[in-house]
Amino acid sequence: MKERDMLDQQDNQSFPVLNRAYNTVFQPGRLTVGLVVPIENNAHQAVPKMHDHIERVQLAERLGFTSVWLRDVPFNVPSFGDAGQLFDPFVYLGALAMSTQDIALGVASIVLPLRHPAHVAKAAASVDVLSDGRLLLGVASGDRPEEFPAMGQGFDDRGARFREAMAYIGAMAEDNPVFENTQGRLPGHLDMLPKPSGPRLPMLITGGSQQSPDWVAQHGDGWMTYPRDPVTQGRVISDYRDRVARAGAGQKPVMQSLYVDVLADPNAPPRPIHLGFQSGTTYLLRYLRDIQALGVNHVALNLRFNQSSVETALDQISQEILPDFAQ
Repeated sequence: MKERDMLDQQDNQSFPVLNRAYNTVFQPGRLTVGLVVPIENNAHQAVPKMHDHIERVQLAERLGFTSVWLRDVPFNVPSFGDAGQLFDPFVYLGALAMSTQDIALGVASIVLPLRHPAHVAKAAASVDVLSDGRLLLGVASGDRPEEFPAMGQGFDDRGARFREAMAYIGAMAEDNPVFENTQGRLPGHLDMLPKPSGPRLPMLITGGSQQSPDWVAQHGDGWMTYPRDPVTQGRVISDYRDRVARAGAGQKPVMQSLYVDVLADPNAPPRPIHLGFQSGTTYLLRYLRDIQALGVNHVALNLRFNQSSVETALDQISQEILPDFAQ
């Protein structure tokens, strides 16, 4: 599918109405820009300092970033070299809900096989209501094998438990649900409160999550993926949307992550870094325009490897990048 045709196809359809965050961050034919938390440079250490972490999220909101994204990292696994944002994601989302007003609060992603879906459903709906519909719930099957035996869970069967958790959480949006799988039995006289602010929690699937591409296309409310070369990224996005269409599931957004090191010279050429690049804002802007044309609806920038101060980088991006994607 040609890039212009892909954009036209998106422009002619709309995403489902789920909550305030989902329908602000994800818009057909458009790209929005968010940030991965912690918003700090911790390239040379697994454990972030978390200095001014809430103040930086508040700054991101004032500067016009549309979202922040937390991760679910139960244990600091030395081989991964990344402890995430330290705090439990739902506790942290609650703190951010009370500290901000408009920025979307995403988690990318909750490892469903390591949590009971009733706890996920209640915690996520609580954040969604407390934040006035600003929750985006990314979900994943997990990729750190060491965490699973620490919680008495198997690693090889996590795909099946992921599917069952998705179904259980979906049922929780109903009144007095009647539902049963290996995660539990809901007989119809019990109810889970609060209910989400919209018809259901927006659940975006990360990568394959041990599922078939058709299952991912049918059951998620969107897809989270990683940066690839433009030809490959365009192909996989087109394939995802084709599968969504064949499933009769309407239209769904695509988002990707991106590590960036923003240099002071706006015309500095790109140099590859882990899952992203170092460059000036001229190249970064061109790259974001290109992935918008490929069908990416949202990008979550990670400043972990940024060499300048976080405040400097945020200011550069807000002045030289964000106006190009303003609504």
